[in-house]
Amino acid sequence: MTIVALSAAYGAAGSQIGPGLAQRLDVPFIDRGIALAVAEHLDISVADALAHEEPTGKGLLERLLSGFVGADPGAPAPLPSDTVTSEDFHQAAQRALLAQAATGRGVILGRGAVAALRHDARVLRVRLTGPVERRVEHAMRVRDLDRDTAERTVRALDRTHADYLRQFYDVDILDPALYHLTIDATAFDVELCIELIASTAEALCGGGEL
Repeated sequence: MTIVALSAAYGAAGSQIGPGLAQRLDVPFIDRGIALAVAEHLDISVADALAHEEPTGKGLLERLLSGFVGADPGAPAPLPSDTVTSEDFHQAAQRALLAQAATGRGVILGRGAVAALRHDARVLRVRLTGPVERRVEHAMRVRDLDRDTAERTVRALDRTHADYLRQFYDVDILDPALYHLTIDATAFDVELCIELIASTAEALCGGGEL
């Protein structure tokens, strides 16, 4: 059984490390699948769900909750239905996360998975982070953003991710006890980060000490 929950700060290469790690471990990458499960449960269209799955460092649930669209943290993002609330999205996402964990396989990026699955001993919980300036530079390079947009986006998403875990799970995203492994993903190349996490996941899967 190999389940890894990744919490990735914006600009910490989560969108590269997540899929690469899943491939390395030969398990599904669940980034988009959770959003689709949420859409199905809430009876909104798959097209609506996919429209919110742009590679901005946030997923459907987080961006709908925070009102974040594209690279402008101040742009409003209405919920796809007047009857759908933030709590509805949270509950649907948590249900999908627990269902995936029950399969015993997968790499889950974001969606509050590190908090939702923190009591499941089978799940390796990993934080990808790094100094703000290096994360800004990564976002500029990978997302082709200007510095001002990258800085605003990093600040907005850092705050939004922290608020989401605090509001719905009553945990501090910076609490080291929430993670088995914390990596400065700006200090190492993507392949080394993948190998570090994969080796730890294999040790956990094999019953080794973490």
